[in-house]
Amino acid sequence: MDPVVQLTQVSRRYRTGQRETVALDDVSLDVAAGEFVAVMGATGSGKSTLLHCAAGLERPSTGTVRLAGRDLGRLGEGARTRLRRDHVGVVFQSYNLLSELTVAQNVLLPQRLGGPRARPLTELLGSVGLTGTERRPVGELSGGQRQRVAVARALAADPAVVFADEPTGALDPTTGAHVLGLLRRAVDTRDVAVVMVTHDPRAAATSDRLVLLRDGRLVGDGPTPDVEGITARLAAVSGGRPAVAR
Repeated sequence: MDPVVQLTQVSRRYRTGQRETVALDDVSLDVAAGEFVAVMGATGSGKSTLLHCAAGLERPSTGTVRLAGRDLGRLGEGARTRLRRDHVGVVFQSYNLLSELTVAQNVLLPQRLGGPRARPLTELLGSVGLTGTERRPVGELSGGQRQRVAVARALAADPAVVFADEPTGALDPTTGAHVLGLLRRAVDTRDVAVVMVTHDPRAAATSDRLVLLRDGRLVGDGPTPDVEGITARLAAVSGGRPAVAR
């Protein structure tokens, strides 16, 4: 079976005046269905750029990105948008919800914009512990409840992959653990691939596989250790010592 996400020798460069910044440098990465991958590294290591390129939100300067079997470089902007709408879920640290809309309207928004038919709303909200909140404006909810709405929306159409950008960064540890449990259950029960950028070793410990970046390069890729092991590997990468690559 082909990978759900496949980056092949991907580089991303930005130019400001005469200065060029290399955010990603020749990164190759495959993610299979039913795999939970945590991406970590120091600030400026290229984590968010990798996520944005993998999700088709940014075009790489060089290299190839395949998402749900499609080569993103061969698609126009409209086709890329439809591909994300139909096969990708995204969870942001800042929730990215419309506060004036109800819970139900936020969860079903992709379907209203032409996306595939969503799973039953009662099933979705029940799966994230929000039964009975359908008509509540999102602006009235707590941060943890809003993030659970975002997870429900990301999973509504049974996506092939969910990209999560610091999904627990604004949450307390208990609420964050609940959100991570929702993503873990999607991997284990619905064969969804999850690619999560995080700075938190406790969050990364939920994953199956740990990918480490330094200065835009992939320097570690292997099974996820425990929290102490993650912390040690992250410190080694941040301190300039090589991590063990798979």
